[in-house]
Amino acid sequence: MKVLQLGKFYPIRGGVEKVMYDLMLGLSEEKVYCDMLCASTEDYPAGIININPYAKLIVEATKIKLAATMLAPSLIFKLRKIAKDYDIIHIHHPDPMASLALFLSGFKGKVVLHWHSDILKQKTLLKLYKPLQNWLIKRADIIVGTTPVYVKESLFLNKFQHKIDYIPIGVEPLIADKGKVDKLKHKYKNKHIVFSLGRLVEYKGYEYLIKAAQYLDENYQIIIGGKGPLMESLTNLIAELGVQNRVTLLGFVDDDDISDYFEACDIFCLSSIWKTEAFAIVQIEAMSCGKPIVSAHIPGSGVGWVNQNEVSGLVVESENDVVLAEAIKRIGADANLHKKLSEGSKKRYEEYFTRKKMTEKCLDIYRDVLK
Repeated sequence: MKVLQLGKFYPIRGGVEKVMYDLMLGLSEEKVYCDMLCASTEDYPAGIININPYAKLIVEATKIKLAATMLAPSLIFKLRKIAKDYDIIHIHHPDPMASLALFLSGFKGKVVLHWHSDILKQKTLLKLYKPLQNWLIKRADIIVGTTPVYVKESLFLNKFQHKIDYIPIGVEPLIADKGKVDKLKHKYKNKHIVFSLGRLVEYKGYEYLIKAAQYLDENYQIIIGGKGPLMESLTNLIAELGVQNRVTLLGFVDDDDISDYFEACDIFCLSSIWKTEAFAIVQIEAMSCGKPIVSAHIPGSGVGWVNQNEVSGLVVESENDVVLAEAIKRIGADANLHKKLSEGSKKRYEEYFTRKKMTEKCLDIYRDVLK
């Protein structure tokens, strides 16, 4: 069996790229030949990176940005050249460039379409891309989501439920630096640390998490990691509400330090409000550390399937700072509830969201399509 993961970018910055890369690693460690073909970002040079004897990463140069998507024309020529070497092309959506490359590749083998999310915000892009998206949906031998909820609820897939399955995203457990964790806990001594991590963009709902700080006393510290276009407006909101002593915006967090914040926190909060948040890998990273999750209910999203209410955390009404604060206080004030949710979080991670579980489910799907 030879598999090609197709789509998105390198270096890895987003969740889709991480899933592709982790699948390549997991499958190749099982001695399945699995390569990854993607476009460059951040001016990363084109080239081939040999990962191990069973996997290589092929990066093609991005040349143009059009309708909020990156275009790498050489991806088309590369795929036409190498497609015949693979039994399965596992394409990751949404990625118009990868879809176009597959359409023009002449590939006759099996196609696994990984539907990470609908295109929701970029209306112009969707208008241009829709005919190609429709072709891709029909061309796919199987369509997999990251949760059973998202693919069932997607309006684009409602006529194709007969070929739908799902592969929950899986990650390796986070490993923290004990010394750094101790320093963080000492810095916020006698406080319940509420951590959140993500780009500072509208769909992440950080304004509601910041507003929730108004209803939390000095025993709570909200720490938000990540950079983005809303940094200035969120900083101004913190000042306007007078919650500077209860909310910290970290800005960019180095990869080496992220695990330490997850381990140091008492609660992880995902305040996202739109279906653009289809899964949220940060939830399962927190679960790998046994942290209770507070998240908002997003209709049609898989977020609430990942974090099960009263099992691994609490799920509350979206766009509501008051109930967000109440959920945080409920976990912070009840040691037994914190313990129950912490244990439930870790157990759910081990049952569904390890990289090994993701690799095993993916292999089962590959075997089925090749029958």
